[in-house]
Amino acid sequence: MFEEFATVVVREFDPDKDRVRVEAVEKICEVGPSGKLSLFTDLRGDPICRVRHSPAFLMLVAEMGEEIVGMIRGCIKTVTCGKKLSRNGKNSDNFQATAKPVPVYTKLAYILGLRVSPSHRRMGIGSKLVHRMEDWFRDNGAEYSYIATEKDNLASVKLFTDKCGYSKFRTPSILVNPVFAHRVKVSNKVTIIQLSPSDAERLYRGRFSTTEFFPRDIDSVLNNKLSLGTFLAVPSGSYRPDTWPGSDPFLSDPPQSWAVLSVWNCKDVFTLEIRGASRVKRTLAKTTRIVDRTLPWLRIPSIPDFFRPFGFHFMYGLGGEGPEGVKMTKALCGFAHNLAKERGCGAVATEVSSIEPLRFGIPHWKMLSCAEDLWCIKRLGEDYSDGSVGDWTKSPPGLSIFVDPREF
Repeated sequence: MFEEFATVVVREFDPDKDRVRVEAVEKICEVGPSGKLSLFTDLRGDPICRVRHSPAFLMLVAEMGEEIVGMIRGCIKTVTCGKKLSRNGKNSDNFQATAKPVPVYTKLAYILGLRVSPSHRRMGIGSKLVHRMEDWFRDNGAEYSYIATEKDNLASVKLFTDKCGYSKFRTPSILVNPVFAHRVKVSNKVTIIQLSPSDAERLYRGRFSTTEFFPRDIDSVLNNKLSLGTFLAVPSGSYRPDTWPGSDPFLSDPPQSWAVLSVWNCKDVFTLEIRGASRVKRTLAKTTRIVDRTLPWLRIPSIPDFFRPFGFHFMYGLGGEGPEGVKMTKALCGFAHNLAKERGCGAVATEVSSIEPLRFGIPHWKMLSCAEDLWCIKRLGEDYSDGSVGDWTKSPPGLSIFVDPREF
């Protein structure tokens, strides 16, 4: 599987032959300008770690002579792109009473981890990698392809929107909160119940299957070894772990307010490290940790040691209902913080729609977060039926999105 263009060959990644050379390119692409903070990712010797849990995935490399000068990863899954009304029975006169929204699915591809060696940029290698990956997407039946990038990354935005035919689609928010040396207090007016994977699947399918980007194989996500659990927050006195009746009875008679989220262990997949911080900043951060560990009852926010490799947990499947849904969400985030602390993480992160109502219950530090991540999308072929939702690339955003943790 390869394609030759001048002296550049695009072919499938060979882990035995390419791993060391790919890691070398990753390192020089991650390091930022001198004197500025930059984020470095350590894939722990597994260049495909961020896609290997997807239903179908591929990694390509661009090779010039004996040198690898670029790479790209891609994966394909089936997700919700809209909803339609369905009804039980055949009585058309009673359609409005019996109709309920059901998901409309599409086969979606995702591009991530595009890298081109700084010494070989502006040679068309990036667009060549994208086009070759899109060929694989089409061969495997994907109808749409999307990418996520920082809106300030003008080179990336220009590549995809100007040269590759993508259009700006969604602007979700990445919210990151540090893990402190002290435990976060969780309200005693909220009860948190851990759900089994099968119970969590029934709840998600019952309430969130029509959410944009919801993965049809949610059961595979929830049963993955990296998924640490699904947690439900309810008002104290409504339900208890020892008398939990299951998701079906719960959904038929839920409390007025509730919230749910799941936790994904990114720490065992890759680590992050901030480089370029001055000695003064490092010393200040260390001082906050010392004070927090010495006087934990004061609950003073401290800065973790982000200047060495650290792991994090990702909160996904966030949802809920009711007037106190934000309060329930805050309790769940506190619980997730404490779980991350127990497992030695430096941060907890999530990604939600920029208009998600529950985002106000998600603690985060603005300096660590990204208010507007940019998702761009492209329809891969015109021979597909518009179906019941039309061309997804032209659809307006909903209140919520489902961010698959396998691709974060």
